[in-house]
Amino acid sequence: MVATIDARISADKPQVQPLPSTAAVMDLAQRYLTPNYRRFPVCLIRGEGSWVWDAEGNRYLDLFPGWGCGLLGHCPPRVVQAVQQQVAELIHVPNTWYTAPQAWLGQALVERLGFDARCFFCNSGAEANEAAIKLARLFGRSQGRYKIISFTGSFHGRTFGALTATAQPKYHAGFEPLLPGFRYAPFGDLEATARLIDNETCAIMVEPIQGEGGIQLPPAGFLEGLRQLCDRHGLLLILDEVQSGMGRTGRWYAFQNWGIQPDIVTLAKALAGGIAMGGMIARAALAELLQPGTHAATFGGNPVAARAALAVIDTIERDGLLERAVAIGQRFRQRLHTLQQRLPLIAELRIHGAMIGLALHAEGEPIVDACLQRRLLINCTQRNVIRLLPALTISDAEIDQGCDILEEVLTSYRP
Repeated sequence: MVATIDARISADKPQVQPLPSTAAVMDLAQRYLTPNYRRFPVCLIRGEGSWVWDAEGNRYLDLFPGWGCGLLGHCPPRVVQAVQQQVAELIHVPNTWYTAPQAWLGQALVERLGFDARCFFCNSGAEANEAAIKLARLFGRSQGRYKIISFTGSFHGRTFGALTATAQPKYHAGFEPLLPGFRYAPFGDLEATARLIDNETCAIMVEPIQGEGGIQLPPAGFLEGLRQLCDRHGLLLILDEVQSGMGRTGRWYAFQNWGIQPDIVTLAKALAGGIAMGGMIARAALAELLQPGTHAATFGGNPVAARAALAVIDTIERDGLLERAVAIGQRFRQRLHTLQQRLPLIAELRIHGAMIGLALHAEGEPIVDACLQRRLLINCTQRNVIRLLPALTISDAEIDQGCDILEEVLTSYRP
């Protein structure tokens, strides 16, 4: 086996390998990988734009590319070119050295933020939220303040701090006891949030739009009210934009839709166009608390990921994709509202830019499976919410094609 692997990766004797079959890959995965994912019986081997192909050559329209990481679709050309160039120059050096791509990326993100801030880079949304939690505790330490309020239906990651901040018991099961210091308020309820604040509270942590929670949009005045509560009580406002950031809502950061400013914002998923990367951005004075030895990430902000993220920003601006995000939401709303009018199965539409949720009066997984049979890739969350996070590069024709399939499936569905 070792000799075979060596032959496959040999630079001196490159070999063209036959494409694997889905069955063969599934067999290997079941023998050698942990069973912690529910996987569809499909092996994807190639992607372009809003399309992916499986090992047998079937093509699928992907309305949920990379669980939101594929903001520009699969293999966006500028990102591919940037990564190819960077891996030939410098792949990785530790953060004991300066690298230009990381500094350029920090500048680009802060300039689009709207206030003076500093960036910490890592590898995922969970890591970004862990950094935010640690910074909040450093902020409150001198006054004995360590508690953080988060919200029911939230999702902040699966590492222990982020997991505890995630106010969904199903994710906690089996991992108790969790970390102390987290309290949960109903999403959208300012009065309940205010009642949880005491002299040990240091921060409020919230997603502007809950993604895993079912594309839950904040009620009018909720985010503005959280900012006021934080100002009144001297708390930090942490906005988790892992899913909503990088232009998905038509603004660089979703909070900009509500005219507020956080103290800390976290990013990941779409940040580097599918390359693993996360980031925490904190107000400049607050970021000063992160002195050497307080926090780090070995691969965080590596040159390849940073160059990919710069290419994402460049593509969004060159191609007018902030405006496109708004147009995508409008087109989905038009198509799905018409469908909702004649299908009692659809309980509610939740749409903000290219974040689309269809709350159903039934289980959603059969809908996902039926769409897969018709080679449309979508997602279900919270058991009954169909979630779409299409690429900002999707065409109107592709939107209509996806909606046609979804309409066919929903119309024929019998719970």
